[in-house]
Amino acid sequence: MDSPARSPLLDPHEILRWVFFGRLTLLAAIAVGAVVGSAGTPGGNAVQIAGGALGVAAVFTAWSFWRLRREPADPSRWFLGVQVAVDILAVTVVVHLTGGPASDFAPVYILVIAEAALLLPLPGGVLAGVLASVLFGIDAVWVQQGNLDAALGLQVGLFALVAVAIGILGDRLRRTGMRLGAVESELEQLRLDTSVILDTLATGVLTLDDRGHLLYLNPAGARLLGVDASTWSGQAVMARLEAMAPGFGAVLRRSVEDGVPERRFKTHVERDGRRVTLGVSTTVMDRGQTGPHSATALFQDITDQEALTLLTRRADRLGAVAELSASLAHEIKNPLASIRSAVEQLGRGVKESQDREVLERLVLAESDRLSRLLSEFLDFSGLRMGRQESVDFADLVERVVEVVRQHPDALDRTVTVECRRPPGEAPLSGDADLLHRAVFNLVLNAVQFSGDAGRVEVELRRVPGQDVPGPPDAQSAWRLRVRDSGPGISPDDAQRIFDPFFTTRRGGSGLGLAVVHRAVEAHEGAVLVGEAPSGGAEFTLFLPAEDTA
Repeated sequence: MDSPARSPLLDPHEILRWVFFGRLTLLAAIAVGAVVGSAGTPGGNAVQIAGGALGVAAVFTAWSFWRLRREPADPSRWFLGVQVAVDILAVTVVVHLTGGPASDFAPVYILVIAEAALLLPLPGGVLAGVLASVLFGIDAVWVQQGNLDAALGLQVGLFALVAVAIGILGDRLRRTGMRLGAVESELEQLRLDTSVILDTLATGVLTLDDRGHLLYLNPAGARLLGVDASTWSGQAVMARLEAMAPGFGAVLRRSVEDGVPERRFKTHVERDGRRVTLGVSTTVMDRGQTGPHSATALFQDITDQEALTLLTRRADRLGAVAELSASLAHEIKNPLASIRSAVEQLGRGVKESQDREVLERLVLAESDRLSRLLSEFLDFSGLRMGRQESVDFADLVERVVEVVRQHPDALDRTVTVECRRPPGEAPLSGDADLLHRAVFNLVLNAVQFSGDAGRVEVELRRVPGQDVPGPPDAQSAWRLRVRDSGPGISPDDAQRIFDPFFTTRRGGSGLGLAVVHRAVEAHEGAVLVGEAPSGGAEFTLFLPAEDTA
């Protein structure tokens, strides 16, 4: 016969061990009481009955215990049913020896009924209750020669009612336990699957508790750090990590103590005589508690990726130089052609003085244009980071806005320029002159495209690093947003808007926004272009904020 399903709440082995102990203890106590005459046993054969019951129970219990040890699997239902039946008979013997219906041991039937409810399915528990009630009634009426009165009927009915109630409760408890067992099995399987996945990952996974002690380090993480995970387990490792990978321990400390995850962080470790670059990100296990948090760091070897990125940047730089040279040649070609044509006509001896004046003015205008173009190009090509210092970016933006408000393009078109900045300072590390030039070009460009009586909005705000779509790789960044009320930028133009010499404005050199992009890139920031909610253009500039903590 099949064994019943295992329930973690109702372990049959544990229940049966208590049943064996209770069974032998109860019968031994009754036998001792019969021998010393303190149990009030009626009749002269009480000692023989008690002793015989104890002997049979002892033999049966010994056999049952041996059977359980021999078969470690859950016992079958017939085995459990026999145990319940034997205990009902044992309690009936005890009740018979101690006064029948008046016995103080009659409530022990309830314990046996509870045993049946815990060990057997619902029908088995109810059947045990019915059997206990029938045996109690038979002993009281026929064996003890008692009367079947209301009190006896109430007691028998109570046993039956208790059997049904406990049977239902036991069945529900068993079903709940089985569901819990299924969940535990699934969780255990999930733990095993997760362990296999983490063990085979090429990415290092390191988890610290809220005290900064190591909870988990997968094999890949141990290899990347060059440590033995077993010797680190349960230890405070922040200081060790900081010593072997500068900044790693500080990032984890900030994640644990302040609950601040790190989105992108790079550090270096020395491994096998070479310098390895690690890319690190952290996540915080927030369970709603205040104070320290547990945190997990994901890190991987990005040395080759960094080298490839460097080569890609170098190739892009060479490609940009080639494209820039072609653009410059194109821009120079037109004024040179105009100058050549005018000089040829002057060389052929133009007699009309008015025509000579026109040609001379053309030569001078195109020469000035060519000189201005070359000057702006040289200025752009020489653009680089100068002396780096702490700059109050909010004050710089405010000063730029005041300068743009006085620019002829703003005054002639009566353009309104609004500026919103956070209170206090906005510190960042950079070249103040280069930043001033970039912000000036960005705001002036918005003024030039906003149209007559247009509107330009300049907003500066500090945002967390994870809200920045790309660089900078910092805990937080300053976001400068410039919106105008102009016609906006088409998707095709947006892809080329930062290219040198590309412009959609008549008379523009096409270097203003290229200067913005170059300056932001020099400060390890990012600049994006999109459509403003009002329909105009929106430029968003991100620069890494200076950590003032």
